[in-house]
Amino acid sequence: MPELLVDFITSLDGCASGEGWPGFWGLEGPEYLAWLGEQPEATYLMGANAYRLMSGFAAGEVPTAQDELRPEEEASVDGLTQASKVVFSSSLQEPLTWANSTLVREDAVEAVRAMKPGGPGLLSTIGSLALCRSLLRAGLVDRFRVVMFPVITGATGAERIYDGYPDVALEMTEHRTFDGSIQLVEYKPRVLEHPPLGAPA
Repeated sequence: MPELLVDFITSLDGCASGEGWPGFWGLEGPEYLAWLGEQPEATYLMGANAYRLMSGFAAGEVPTAQDELRPEEEASVDGLTQASKVVFSSSLQEPLTWANSTLVREDAVEAVRAMKPGGPGLLSTIGSLALCRSLLRAGLVDRFRVVMFPVITGATGAERIYDGYPDVALEMTEHRTFDGSIQLVEYKPRVLEHPPLGAPA
């Protein structure tokens, strides 16, 4: 049975992006980039917003305030273009223009639940905060991985990842530091019905 990995790249304060910040917050180093290149093949799961953003980059669009994608960003987008992708959306129309993308209109939780038994390989999310939250709430997430970059985006941060999450207990299964500053932590998540001292009044 394939594992489902929720995979986030964040600032230290838990934001997925920040106004005026480049991809990887401009702080990716050689160790981190080498590790990215060693990752196993996966089928990527995403929602409509992530699809629009990433497929736009693949088609030549660039983030606001940048003249072009940096080489590290281009390599990341190129890798995603080659990978198999499942896009959950009721608003996008077929055919999807980004190569190797399949549109699924049914409920994402039920679709992923059906994909897991007997399927090959690794399922991994990319962006798509609402999708990740739904999959976690449903108890479908096997691995929860966060790579934290050494910035606090208190003034400019966007896409606060953990807003709306349930309480979750995390059992650490891996940790690593890249380039002396980028911290990876990986956990096995367990959604809690209530905190350890009982349900709130």
